[in-house]
Amino acid sequence: MSFHLDNADVVIIIALALLGSLLLALRFKPASWKGIVVEAIAANLAAIAAVVAFEMLVA
Repeated sequence: MSFHLDNADVVIIIALALLGSLLLALRFKPASWKGIVVEAIAANLAAIAAVVAFEMLVA
């Protein structure tokens, strides 16, 4: 089974992670905009790690 993520797939995964981080920011209401930025960066790093791990698993 050959499976490969294209650039558009990676962009969508990262965009969904950013949306998720913004929803988490609304849920937990960090005290400052810096908290929102940290949550967004953490969610994007997690999404990138998930994409890389998935690519390594199916390679």
